[in-house]
Amino acid sequence: MAKKNTASRAAVWVILLLLIVGLAGFGATNFGGSVNSVGAVGDTEISVDRYARELQNELSRLSEQFGTNITFAQAQSFGIPSAVLQRIMSTVALENEADALGISAGDERVRNQLLQITAFQGVDGEFDREGYRFALERAGLTETEFEESLRDDAARGVLRAAVSGAVTVPDIYTDTLLSYSEETRDITWAELTPEDLETPIDDPTEAELRAYWEANEDAFMLPETRDITYAWLTPGMIAGTIEGDDEVLRTLYEERADEFNQPERRLVERLVFPTEAAAQEAMDAIAAGETTFEALVAERDLDLADIDLGDVTEAELGAAGDVVFALDSPGVVGPVETDLGPALMRMNGILEAQTVPFEEAREQLLVEYRTDAARRAIGDKISGIDDLLAGGATIEALGEETEMEVGQIDYTAETRDGIAAYPEFREAAEATEVGDFPEILEASDGAIFALRVNEVAEPRVEPFDQARDAVEAAWRSERTVEALAERAETLADEMPAAGEAAPEPEDEDSPVTFRTDTGVGRSGFVPDVPDGFLDTVFEMETGDTRVIRGDTNAYIVRLDAVTPPDLSDPELAARAEQMQQQLAQRMGQDILDAYASAVQQAAGITINQAALNAVHAQFPQ
Repeated sequence: MAKKNTASRAAVWVILLLLIVGLAGFGATNFGGSVNSVGAVGDTEISVDRYARELQNELSRLSEQFGTNITFAQAQSFGIPSAVLQRIMSTVALENEADALGISAGDERVRNQLLQITAFQGVDGEFDREGYRFALERAGLTETEFEESLRDDAARGVLRAAVSGAVTVPDIYTDTLLSYSEETRDITWAELTPEDLETPIDDPTEAELRAYWEANEDAFMLPETRDITYAWLTPGMIAGTIEGDDEVLRTLYEERADEFNQPERRLVERLVFPTEAAAQEAMDAIAAGETTFEALVAERDLDLADIDLGDVTEAELGAAGDVVFALDSPGVVGPVETDLGPALMRMNGILEAQTVPFEEAREQLLVEYRTDAARRAIGDKISGIDDLLAGGATIEALGEETEMEVGQIDYTAETRDGIAAYPEFREAAEATEVGDFPEILEASDGAIFALRVNEVAEPRVEPFDQARDAVEAAWRSERTVEALAERAETLADEMPAAGEAAPEPEDEDSPVTFRTDTGVGRSGFVPDVPDGFLDTVFEMETGDTRVIRGDTNAYIVRLDAVTPPDLSDPELAARAEQMQQQLAQRMGQDILDAYASAVQQAAGITINQAALNAVHAQFPQ
């Protein structure tokens, strides 16, 4: 176990050092001067350089993940600096507590750990002091600082293991969870539809319908309705009156040459590495068939979507363009230098150059030209129409004296037809009250409108005469389900005990077909049943029969058997072991987080906001 943990920590330090060295190209800065710390937990300070490195690490990780440089301003909007500082304080709290408890790692342990870091080994596999010194110099670290970080990490690991390492999850806990989640049931059931009724539902009387309407008023409510008169003018209303000039259209065509004459493009993915050596090693492994591009992406805890650049031109790829566009079929190339550092590029497809001649583009350009000209023309009319309204013109008068068209709408919050398709109109309709002075408002596509609210009808019960059809439909549905449920209850009483055959259909004209499903799980699927069907099944005892009502049908179900899971099954045993490990890790982390929080509070936290601001000012905004 000790060898495994040592190797694991060594791997972590290799990755960390590669990241730190890679940051040299990102402008990682040594913050000198009189300000040395951004804060402290107890007696342990958080150095300015440590915070700056951690923050730069996080920005670089996010930049690689999203395929674009993440600025400090963007990171700050997502709370990244605060999260980084909190993470460091939790770590420093454990370091401070380990120091207070006298936990430390000896020089021999630090030396052994240092010698295992492959980044500091020469071609012969032995420790290379010059390479070690050079790597630390590039990262802005001294040997003392780095070795103290190894010592702190080891001491922190001892404390972490003492706090959370002893957490275990008893077998009965996972057995109980699996027994619940993996239990299955065998059922016999049937669906009764309106066609299964022996006699159809009698037609309702007017008195029955009116009584139903009165008893279920909430089901027949009309929403708040606004009676609105409006006038509007859209670009589409006048675009057809605008002539197109071929000379103007040709000018537009030339101005949009990039749109109609697109260069060849490639579908490209970019996987960035901390160093060129790491990128070359990965490329060699792909060439040797030892790994795949997808496997390299997965090793970095990334998805293909995280590294996808989409379809790009040669110019957009910069220095990598020549190499990628030299490929005549999909493949991987690299290392190549990119804005984010050395990278491997995978080309997945070629999009040929496209040229649309003026003759083919003319109709599209004409439509767009007319629409744009119509927008401008409408914009020029706004002032004059405003003057008309200011002079007392009504909405109806606008239809007579301008090109605007007048209409009426009974508007509710659900209305989306006609002028109500504009969100600007809906917003104005809901904000305007009876008696408000009309004004010209603009929509996003250049349309204009003015409106007047004539009346606001509050939510109310729809009059019986208007709602009669809906009332009858609801009444019939409810009575049908009731009748089906009554028949299902009769069948339930006649059903034999579990294990025996279900009853046969009573007659060929009204068949009720029973089916049996075995091994139905809690999260299983039974077709054509209502919500809550399986919940009811898992509430039943063996031999029970229940009737379940749906929206339009009824169901009868009998529980035939309950089958507990075989916890000795190798697959379930493996799942139980995995659950125990995951739960133990979560519980251990929860305990460690609570412990770190407690020691932070006990030791006391100080924050130097001026120092934080100074660090933040060094990052590109």
